[in-house]
Amino acid sequence: MARSIYKGLRPFNKGQGLPNISTELDSVRAYQFEIQFEGVPGGPNNATDLTIAAKKVSNVGFTIEDIVVERLNDKVYYPGKATPEFVTVTFDNLYLKETSEVLWQWFTNSYDPVTGEMTKNSPPGLGAGSSFKANKMTILQLQNNMEPHAAVEVYGVWVRSWKTAEFAYGTNDFHSIDVEFRYDFMDYIGNSELT
Repeated sequence: MARSIYKGLRPFNKGQGLPNISTELDSVRAYQFEIQFEGVPGGPNNATDLTIAAKKVSNVGFTIEDIVVERLNDKVYYPGKATPEFVTVTFDNLYLKETSEVLWQWFTNSYDPVTGEMTKNSPPGLGAGSSFKANKMTILQLQNNMEPHAAVEVYGVWVRSWKTAEFAYGTNDFHSIDVEFRYDFMDYIGNSELT
């Protein structure tokens, strides 16, 4: 007969206090995170490391394409090319931190819509250290005590798209900037590796 494994974790006798709540099922909160960038080209005051206030981060991951093999009456699948997804981050448009300006400067390292230049700070033959890509973006997942629980790290990050949020008199909300990032490689670091 099937039994719930968690039934034994919550013993309770009526009239004898409150029931125990299992903390084994407690999960990472989606709203407790921090986003950091390392090696950003053209950062403010030539600072290459940034921690910026973000409202939302989309899914981060890789997708592996299928290789389909068909033989007579069988159809089987094997892993093929791996493709990194792009990640969209919604940033608060802060007055004092000049978030939109910093992200715009980074975007113009990929493509400058005023001059039409592509990757203007990293032409061929310029050498190491000149790139339109940041070294790393880290999304830290925080515990309820605000200590890091785990991290998603993506490498070779560049700005694919920069968009302002909608301007509207009828809304009562703070303004934001949506930025799409592309990356080359990814790693997930669990709690045991962070400490």
